[in-house]
Amino acid sequence: MRFCRVSSVAEAVDELSRWGNEGCVLAGGTDVMPQYLRGERAPAALIDIGGIDGLRGMSEVGGVTSIGSLVTLRRLATSSLIALEHPALAQAAAAVGAWQTQTVATLGGNVCGAAPTADTLPALLISDAQLALVSKSGRRRLGLEEFLDGTGGTVLRPTELLRSVEIEPLGERCAEGYLKVGRRSAMDRAVVGLALRLSAAPNGTVSDARVAVCGGSQSSHRARAAETAMLGTQIDGGPVALDEAGEELAHAAAPERTEIAQYRRRVLPGLLNRLAQHCVDEILGAGE
Repeated sequence: MRFCRVSSVAEAVDELSRWGNEGCVLAGGTDVMPQYLRGERAPAALIDIGGIDGLRGMSEVGGVTSIGSLVTLRRLATSSLIALEHPALAQAAAAVGAWQTQTVATLGGNVCGAAPTADTLPALLISDAQLALVSKSGRRRLGLEEFLDGTGGTVLRPTELLRSVEIEPLGERCAEGYLKVGRRSAMDRAVVGLALRLSAAPNGTVSDARVAVCGGSQSSHRARAAETAMLGTQIDGGPVALDEAGEELAHAAAPERTEIAQYRRRVLPGLLNRLAQHCVDEILGAGE
C-alpha cells in the first residue's frame, strides 16, 4: 500500500484523480484505520490530508457558518460559536466517543463515513447543511440529504474531496438540541440519536420544525411526517402536543421487525418530547 502525504487541496485532488477507486482519504483515521486493520478496507493508497491547514478553519459570514472538513469534533464540542449558533451540533460532537477520539476525529470524516449511527449527521440535517466538494474537474455543492444515499453510503465520487460544510445558524424564536441513546454510555455508537430544531411564530405556534434521526440500518434522515405534524402546535403556556408527531417519527425511523427496532420505536417519542420541551423553554426564556 502506498502512503501519500499532501499539504494542499490541489495536491489532494491530484492524488485522488490518480488513484480513483483505489485511493482512500485519511484524516483523523478513527474509522479508516480500524477498518484497514480488520481487513474491511484494502486501498492501494492512503492519501493523508491531515497537513492541509486550509481545511481547519471555521467562520461565520453572511449568516452562514462554514466549517472546514478537518475541524475536529472536540473543537466543535467546545467552540463558543458552535455552542451559541449550532447547539445541536455541539451536543452531537460531544456525544461521539471519549475526548481522545473527539480530539482526532474530524467533521469531514464523520460526514463522508456516513455511518447510520454518526451523531453529527442529524444535527447537520436540521441545519440544512450544504457540502462544498472539489475535484480536478471542478467544484460542486450538494445538500447533505442529497449526499447521503439512504443505505449508509454517499454519492461522493472517488476523485472528490469534501472541503467544507456550511450550515444555517439559529434564527429568532428558534431553538434546537440533540439527544442520543447508547447501550451503556455516550462512548457507544448511538442506538438512536435525534436532533430537533423548532421555530415559533409571534402568536406562539410552531412555524417550522426540523427533525432528523440516526441509528438503525438507514442513513440519517429528516422525519418529514413528524415535522408536518408539529406545525401549528401551540407552545405558549404548555408543552407541545406531540402524540401524532411521536407516532410518525417512530414509524418512519424504525421500520425493521427486530428487537432493536422495536426499542427505537419505544424510545423515540420520549426523546422527541424531551427535546421539544427543551426548545420551548429556550424560546420562551429568550422572550422574557
